[in-house]
Amino acid sequence: MRRLPAIALAALLTLAFGAASAHACGNAKHAAATKRGGGSRAPLVIGDSVLLGAVSQVAAAGFEVDTRGCRQMSEGLGIIAARRRAKTLPHFVVIALGANGSISTGQIREAMRIVGRDRLLGLVTPRELGGGESSDARGIRAAGRRFPDRIRVLDWVHFAAGHGGWFAGDGLHLGPDGARGLARLLRSALPFAIEPLCP
Repeated sequence: MRRLPAIALAALLTLAFGAASAHACGNAKHAAATKRGGGSRAPLVIGDSVLLGAVSQVAAAGFEVDTRGCRQMSEGLGIIAARRRAKTLPHFVVIALGANGSISTGQIREAMRIVGRDRLLGLVTPRELGGGESSDARGIRAAGRRFPDRIRVLDWVHFAAGHGGWFAGDGLHLGPDGARGLARLLRSALPFAIEPLCP
């Protein structure tokens, strides 16, 4: 009888950390948008292990997806810079990072500098391990208020609030409902992918 709690505890730990092992560092995925919006080039979303759980759903929503487990903001900035040099950076670029480290005000400003004034930067507020909110989310919202003509905030923290069933036991990585929820949030931002007509 005394062994039953230990077995139950082991099962709970397996559930809680299963998502983390499924999205181990280095696991990378890239997917082209399988649905096209009105823009000349599909918007790009750059993410970490959270986005790994929703690649097909987000691609079906109309986004090009570039994601890797344990990706840091510094790597995301490097990807954006490389795409700009290659002249393949779309009008709307979304950063969905922050689960594996902080996002500083300086990094947000650097992202704005790289995308330039003729593009829009989307920033997804990250949830923290356990499902809470961090200073990263507050910093992203502050940047959106300060630069409303340059940044679009996609508030995943608020959008997912009250939907604990969307997530694995860590409160961070996505289950099937969470993947669909994240895709819905990103789909709502598709109008920003349409480039304004030149005067």
